[in-house]
Amino acid sequence: MKWIYGKQDWKTLERGLENCYLLTNGLGGFSSLTMTGGASRNDHALLMACTKAPNCRYNLVHRLKEELLTETGENKTLSTQEFKEREPEKGYLYLTSFTYEDTPVWRFLIDGVEVRKEIGMLQKKNTVAVHYDIHNRSRKKVTFAVTPFYQFVPKGDDLEKIQKISCENISGNTRIQSNGISLFCRTDGKNESIKEIEESYFYRYDICDGRRAYGCARAYHKITIEAEAGQHIGLDLVYEMELSQIRAEEVILETKQYRKALEEKAGLTSEIGKMLVKSANQFISKRESTGGKTILAGYPFFEDWGRDTMIALPGLCISTGQYEAAKQILYTFAQNEKDGLMPNLFPEGGKEPLYNTVDAALLFINSVYLYYEATKDRAFVRELYPVMERIINGYQRGTLFGIYMDRDGLICAGEGLAQVTWMDVRVGDILPTPRHGKPVEINAYWYNALRIMALFAEEKQEAERYTKQAEQASRSFAEKFWMPEKSCLKDVISGTYADEQIRCNQIWAVSMPFSILDGEKERQIVETVFEKLYTSYGLRTLEEADEQFHPVYEGEMKDRDMAYHQGTVWTFPLGAYYLAYLKVYNYSETAKQTVTEQLEIMESALREGCIGQLPEIYDGKNPVSSKGCFAQAWSVGEILRVYEQLEKNNNPSACKR
Repeated sequence: MKWIYGKQDWKTLERGLENCYLLTNGLGGFSSLTMTGGASRNDHALLMACTKAPNCRYNLVHRLKEELLTETGENKTLSTQEFKEREPEKGYLYLTSFTYEDTPVWRFLIDGVEVRKEIGMLQKKNTVAVHYDIHNRSRKKVTFAVTPFYQFVPKGDDLEKIQKISCENISGNTRIQSNGISLFCRTDGKNESIKEIEESYFYRYDICDGRRAYGCARAYHKITIEAEAGQHIGLDLVYEMELSQIRAEEVILETKQYRKALEEKAGLTSEIGKMLVKSANQFISKRESTGGKTILAGYPFFEDWGRDTMIALPGLCISTGQYEAAKQILYTFAQNEKDGLMPNLFPEGGKEPLYNTVDAALLFINSVYLYYEATKDRAFVRELYPVMERIINGYQRGTLFGIYMDRDGLICAGEGLAQVTWMDVRVGDILPTPRHGKPVEINAYWYNALRIMALFAEEKQEAERYTKQAEQASRSFAEKFWMPEKSCLKDVISGTYADEQIRCNQIWAVSMPFSILDGEKERQIVETVFEKLYTSYGLRTLEEADEQFHPVYEGEMKDRDMAYHQGTVWTFPLGAYYLAYLKVYNYSETAKQTVTEQLEIMESALREGCIGQLPEIYDGKNPVSSKGCFAQAWSVGEILRVYEQLEKNNNPSACKR
């Protein structure tokens, strides 16, 4: 799918800063700038390198200033950037088109001179390349100039006044050094040293998220190339941390070939599905500390988290045919199981993992099952079976964070100020969504895990034991969670007001592979969720009629956190909704057609924000602009699973009870 934007998409400077591209390198590094070529966030960069995969990231090349100079001294700026205390660059006035399929491409037209710009990024290397085509159809000689601006700071930090950045010529390449990092710049243009220039930027889209509004970068050299009247020439610019001789056009070609191969391997036919396959791979990264693969939760802010990984993995890895990546990730988590829990975070620097999640371990069992369903790899199941046993035993006897099985066979979780479900935000001593007790989705995951264990158990007695436990959990669940007057499920059993709030968490009681309720109750849940929580871009986390509903996600972090799960629309539960809808309507052709038509709007979601990606959240009242992370792993993964279901699985195993 090729995304095409024209001048109507940047009628104003502000509109041109709304959307950005994303290229990633499989190490945690990335390249991302706006469709008008600037940095509207401090995390935007031509090269955000990763020195230790996946989270030790440094903003090296923040942006490029691009100019066209004529013989008569006219200077036209092609780049677009907002500044702290001076007028912005307005290169968008010369920008005629921006396209993105596998690489971002810009086209400019200035007084008879056409300039085409394309960017590529290598896998497993901190290498980014820019290729310019300059076609001078005017009657004057012109000079095209590129001035790179550097930061050399950890992602999210700002360049300090005392920071030293050095530039020197090494065998025809420019070596830039600072903070113990070296970067090489190679070009076929004329590369000249200039007096240090420092720019102060205004970050419009960090203000939206309550982050700092300003930052700076410095330039030390300028790259130029001349084009005579009628001449058509090219200019290459390659940045790399390991010096090589690769050309910019080779980097760009490899970028395209890699993404095309992902698309072919997955085998989906819909255009949106194929784009999501390529977008999915951008979250899969190497983790140096474990030697395996991991999943980054979201760009540009998040690291790799256990809960997000287990929710995203089925879509990102299994739906795309990336089975070896799925195995590596599951192995990594299996090796780090502790007290029946899976890590929620792998800190850098040799620190111990954090285990503050009740859902990751249960979803680990679900991911193993979905992997098995796709591959029939029984040997892998046998290898991980002891780990899954320890998870079940840990939950039954009780483990950290108040997680234990009650006498009724249901799971309790949470204590004190520890939030262990995905609605885990905490504002000081305030828990906006306290879900201590028996959360609805956790108990759906528990039942699902017990059924999976009964299926995987190779001893009859063991299988029967898991089956009996599952049956007890099912009876208790139906008795204690079902609200006949509201035709839906309680969100939690805690003895508080929160119990009967209508939230999206109940949808997982329907969408999981093994159903905990009868078919009629499931159908009623799906219809209630549609009536109270459904939007075309995601599910609301709380119904609008609730007194705690927050219509807008904005402002300082405290204000945003208070709204985060109190009505804010999240994209990833929408995948579970569609899977549940297909299920309760028996995967009929009518149901498939309904879902297919409703999913058409995903094209507009993929077009806005980070192009080709799905975001973390939208406002609860009127979800029109993406917010939070502009690219979210579980959003892409869960919607991708729906496309796979529509195309590949006519008789899915998800009908099991």
